[in-house]
Amino acid sequence: MNATVLPTTIPAYLEQLRRSLAGADPALVQDALYDAEEYLRSELAENPGKSEAEVIASVAGSYGAPDEVADIYRDTEVKVQSALRTPTTRPQAIQRSWASRFFGVIAEPRTYASLFYMLLALATGIFYFTWVVTGVSLSGGLAVLIIGVPFVILYFGSVRILSLVEGRIVETMLGERMPRRPLYSTRGKPLMERIKELFTDPRTWATQLYFLLMLPLGIAYFTVAVTGLATSLGLIAAPFVALFGGDVGGIWIDDVNVIGLDGWWALPLCFAVGVALLFVTLHIARGVGYLHGQLAKHMLVKTSQYD
Repeated sequence: MNATVLPTTIPAYLEQLRRSLAGADPALVQDALYDAEEYLRSELAENPGKSEAEVIASVAGSYGAPDEVADIYRDTEVKVQSALRTPTTRPQAIQRSWASRFFGVIAEPRTYASLFYMLLALATGIFYFTWVVTGVSLSGGLAVLIIGVPFVILYFGSVRILSLVEGRIVETMLGERMPRRPLYSTRGKPLMERIKELFTDPRTWATQLYFLLMLPLGIAYFTVAVTGLATSLGLIAAPFVALFGGDVGGIWIDDVNVIGLDGWWALPLCFAVGVALLFVTLHIARGVGYLHGQLAKHMLVKTSQYD
């Protein structure tokens, strides 16, 4: 065990753990703090005759000192990220040509996960936007009534729950590490102080802003994905329809024959443009997935607490 002096209180233990994890992913820090607090407080509840200092000293050998716990979490995170890393991140991928990188996007699972997220974002965006607008409106309207206070508390609590749900969706589909545990908070504080923190926590308001932004973003993502896929696949299929479609007589757009059968030379060009547009759409999906993952990480994870 490290020679570092063990803290004598649970908040001091958590603070030391937070400092030991300085520079780590904020989502990892949030999970580590929550797990440590859960374990220490459960041990304290099972040993009512012991003080916090005695409980911490007794579990130091099994659970570990803050520095040891931090090292375990760092090592575990490295192993998990290595296991989840897609095969395209192997060292040989760095030497691929631009053509291989451009066309190789079709073989990357993350591409289709990002594309599905763009389609799903419209539904989740509508839900999140409706939830926030309804919650804020009812909170303001009920503020003058006695039931207004518990309703507002429940609403803000639901925002944190939805934040975890969105985080799991983002991590699963976009590959960005997000919290898997609720936000750590010192449970030893008075109830009113904890309720105050719920309203003054910047992440609570950033999360609501994120939910509001999800509606226009969801519309944009859905439109880009559907338009890109429909147009590219349509252009790819159009030459075959024109050649083997019987009396189709070419490619028609709004009753206008843009490529007739006498313009057979344009059919390969139409197919090539469709293929190129399809790969461009897939790259856009990958880019949107990365950028949205960064946006979600910035707005849903309280990074300032761990700096």
